[in-house]
Amino acid sequence: MALSQYDHLVPEVVLFVDRRCYPDWKIIRRPIDFHDLTFVVGGKADYYVNGVKHTAEAGNLIYIPPGSIREANTYADSPMHSYAFNFLWLPPNNETRLPLATITKFRLTGPLLEQIKAFNQIWMSKQPGYKMQARGQFLLILHRLLVTALHRTEDLAPDPRIERMKAYLAENYAEDLDIGRLAELAGLHPVYLGRLFKQQTGVSFRAFLNTIRVNNAEAMLAAGGFTVSEVAERCGFKDVAYFSNVFKAVKGYPPSSIAAKGWTPEKI
Repeated sequence: MALSQYDHLVPEVVLFVDRRCYPDWKIIRRPIDFHDLTFVVGGKADYYVNGVKHTAEAGNLIYIPPGSIREANTYADSPMHSYAFNFLWLPPNNETRLPLATITKFRLTGPLLEQIKAFNQIWMSKQPGYKMQARGQFLLILHRLLVTALHRTEDLAPDPRIERMKAYLAENYAEDLDIGRLAELAGLHPVYLGRLFKQQTGVSFRAFLNTIRVNNAEAMLAAGGFTVSEVAERCGFKDVAYFSNVFKAVKGYPPSSIAAKGWTPEKI
């Protein structure tokens, strides 16, 4: 399942709560017309979804899609603490479900917790334009969650060395770059740097660099004024045949189709 299939979705959070339950807290049994996404950070609760009991505790992620019948109660001796988002996808996509089970073991990492706290600050201050700002922050939370769920990787704190490396590649993609040169600049062994880069990004150094180069090449070709050979050279490819092969592997179509008169990205 590809992350890109969610690119067109626009969320609207209708309720957010830093839920610190009293011992007798409960949710009355009723159907819901929104998505319930709840991060449990402490305590325990029993959720009943369509009549099936699920016990949630610290380190669990709860997801209940619209159309479900939901009911819940906490444990009196261990009241639940959670961050709960109730949201809709703007029409006509509200029935699109997240690729999550009702209960998922999920480590609420420092970076994700900071994103949730940032959302809480935006949501509770309700300054002018807060809904747009809250939507953007919630999209960042969803992106981190989906990357972790779809790629089945641990949600890692960003490594500043890799973040600097990514920024360097974005600015200097047209240069003659290899992992050895960057490892030397970073003072790291190339094998270690390559392993760390893939761990942090989910792709190899070469795949990441080629994607940046191809995306820039696509933009140049779409703007016009350059041949395929000129664009290949300006984007760091010494061999135009190799460039064409890499471009097609990344995009699914050859660069020559963009160079054709009248092409725009929206028409592909």
